[in-house]
Amino acid sequence: MDHTDHAGHVPGGTGGASWSMATRATLHCLTGCAIGEILGMVIGTALLWGNVPTMILAISLAFVFGYSFTVFAVRGAGLDRKSAVKIALAADTVSIAVMELVDNGIIALTPGAMDAHLSDGLFWYALLGGFAVAFLITTPVNKWMIGRGKGHAVVHSLH
Repeated sequence: MDHTDHAGHVPGGTGGASWSMATRATLHCLTGCAIGEILGMVIGTALLWGNVPTMILAISLAFVFGYSFTVFAVRGAGLDRKSAVKIALAADTVSIAVMELVDNGIIALTPGAMDAHLSDGLFWYALLGGFAVAFLITTPVNKWMIGRGKGHAVVHSLH
C-alpha cells in the first residue's frame, strides 16, 4: 500500500518520497523521452543522416516531448503557458538529462548499435535496453529529488 501524501512524501517520514511516486514520475518522463528519441532516430535514419546529427535530433526531441507531457498536464490544471513551461523545466530537466545520458551512453557503447538500421534487431535491443537501464538509474534520482520537494514534486503539488 502506498502511504504518500499528494506530493509523494511519506507521512511521519523523513521527507523522503515513496518508490511508487518515483516510479510514476520516471515512467512519465520515460514516455516522453522514448517517443521523442524514437522519432528522432527514425527521422535521422530515414534521412540518411550520420550518427551525431541523428543523436542530437533524438535527444532534442526527447526533451521536447518530455517537457510537452508536463506542460500539457499542468496547463490542464489551469496554469498559464509561461508558468507551465517554468514548471516543466523545473520538474523534468534533471530526470530527462539523466535518462538521455544513460540511454544514449548504452547505445553508443553497444557494439554495432550506432551503425544498425531501423530494420535491425540490434538497433531496437540497444534502444529498448538503454531505456530499461535508464529507468532503473533515473528512478532513484527522481525519488531523491521528490523527497526534497524538487523535480516531479513540483508538478504533483498542482494536482
